[in-house]
Amino acid sequence: MSASSELRPRPLLPGGVPRFSRLLLAAVTASLAVVVLTDLFAVFAGFRIHRLIDGKHGFVMASQQELDAAYSLYERAGNLQVITFVPCAVLFVTWFFGVRRNAGLLGPDRFRNGPGWAIGAWLIPLVNLWMPYRVAVDIWGASTQLPADGEPYRMPVWPVNLWWGLFVSSTLLSRYAGSRYDDADTLAEVRDAVVQYMVTDILDIAAAVAAVYFAVRLTSMQRLKAAEGPYRTAVPAPPAR
Repeated sequence: MSASSELRPRPLLPGGVPRFSRLLLAAVTASLAVVVLTDLFAVFAGFRIHRLIDGKHGFVMASQQELDAAYSLYERAGNLQVITFVPCAVLFVTWFFGVRRNAGLLGPDRFRNGPGWAIGAWLIPLVNLWMPYRVAVDIWGASTQLPADGEPYRMPVWPVNLWWGLFVSSTLLSRYAGSRYDDADTLAEVRDAVVQYMVTDILDIAAAVAAVYFAVRLTSMQRLKAAEGPYRTAVPAPPAR
């Protein structure tokens, strides 16, 4: 094996913390943006079906050909959502494990579970509705600089709460809307299920935007703590006038 082909250690930030790849963060952000675009497409396709079915009894306001075309577009939108979700999930969990590993060096005493839960928590049914949130809160706390000179300081956790609340809401509503859509026997029931799917897609868009903010903010916090140390630099008080 030549010297140029040997495995090289990951570059480190001050304090021995591995430098996290900006390329991976950019890939996560881009994949979430693609998810948003497919969700918008699904909302458009759902609105088209809703427009063609009107009234409490589900009267068709267009020809059968138009209705079939609307259904075909809606199914295509759903397939695109599945296709884009899988690589996005893989990239996000990879990033999530990376920041958990870094946070284990920045604040090892802040964790209740091992780093493997940053991946395993997503894979266990029912547990994946709350365990990743606990891991995220621990990562957030470990990545936050400590107060300096007795100054009271606490990094707000609302970005984690917002992202997780939107994600879980959209996940649960998607399952409910899917069961309603599969069990629909009349056009009115199909229309109602499509409306629920549209609400799910809007929640998913909001969750994706919140996830981008959460990822960028957390990565920035880790770099700041690794570069400046565990204690937050005190901001000097303005001179008295």
